[in-house]
Amino acid sequence: MTVSDIARRRPVITLLVVCQSSIGLIFGGIGLFLPVIRTDLGISFTEAGTLAAASNLTYALMQIPSGYLADRFTPRRLFLIGMLGMNVLAALFAVLDSYPLLLIDQALAGVFRALVFMPGMLLMTGLFPPGRRATAMGLYVVGGFSSNILLSLVGPLLVGPLGWRLLFALFAGFGLLTLVLYRFLAGPAAREPARSPARFSELPGLLRQRIVQLTAVVQFTRLAVAQGFTFWLPTYLVVDRGQSLATAGLVAALASAISAPVNYLGGYLSDRIGRPLLIIGVSLSVLTAGLALLTYVPGMLGVLGVVALISVSIQVYFGPLFALPLQVLGDRNAGLISGLGNFWANLGGFAFVYALGAVKDVTDSFRAGFVSLAVLCVVALVAARLTRPLLAGAHGSAPQ
Repeated sequence: MTVSDIARRRPVITLLVVCQSSIGLIFGGIGLFLPVIRTDLGISFTEAGTLAAASNLTYALMQIPSGYLADRFTPRRLFLIGMLGMNVLAALFAVLDSYPLLLIDQALAGVFRALVFMPGMLLMTGLFPPGRRATAMGLYVVGGFSSNILLSLVGPLLVGPLGWRLLFALFAGFGLLTLVLYRFLAGPAAREPARSPARFSELPGLLRQRIVQLTAVVQFTRLAVAQGFTFWLPTYLVVDRGQSLATAGLVAALASAISAPVNYLGGYLSDRIGRPLLIIGVSLSVLTAGLALLTYVPGMLGVLGVVALISVSIQVYFGPLFALPLQVLGDRNAGLISGLGNFWANLGGFAFVYALGAVKDVTDSFRAGFVSLAVLCVVALVAARLTRPLLAGAHGSAPQ
């Protein structure tokens, strides 16, 4: 595949990123508007955390089935189904007024979100040459960060006059529009080359692979940090730091504005220098320092500095991390392998989105929760270090 081939596919690549952006609006909106949603529904911090945790749990449980189905059938079909279901449920979220029904809505949303993410990532990597896999993966998730920038800047200004329910209805409408545009621009699905289908019987063998086990630890940490920090940051700033929702939105926008480009650059740099473990190790080291400092720095200026530090590294290693096991094990079960990684990642997201809310209820502070994320980053650093001989053996070269 040449550079001109990628240029011809640029509109489809752009639409995939925009589709991911529409999903980012829905999930990010719950975190940003959580103080308003919590007050409107009259629920506790723990119950508020379960709105995201329910989605994360079903999303995590669907990762392996989603990857398996994407290997066995066409990723595009699953992607279209997932986009449709996710946006219909977002529209329902806008009209439901019962906490149990909203919880069910979010649990179902996690199922359809899984059908968007993994198949969408396979669609994106299929539009790039093999040597630029980490770049493609990094570009795919830029959509979620870019939509969070817009949401964090504009959302607090609109939630007063429009209300969070109308905003979620608008998010759903935007998502359905992007779905129609992608279906139109992508054209009819191409016939895929014949290959031996993936089988669930291969899953136990994959689970015994040391590279899968070690990257699972890093994946668990990745989303525990990314979702725990991103979801609770606006609430932390409003409740613990006494800031307005508008100020919290501006800080969240700053975080997303920093994360979006460096996320793509992380994948690009990993492909260019061929050292994914360097990107992963530096990122986890910076996250350890930032999360440990977050609740201790005085004043908002100090908070802004630490938030910027965390945002630089929070997802910059996404592409290199997903590419790592594929470099060792090959591409045949790419969907299943990536689904395994994202399964553990979303278990981390589920556990810590819930845990940070529960810790806040018990201790009346987010400090213990953020410090525990820093400790988790240290564990992930050790796991990443242990993958070096495996990657070196796959390439027949010195450890990276």
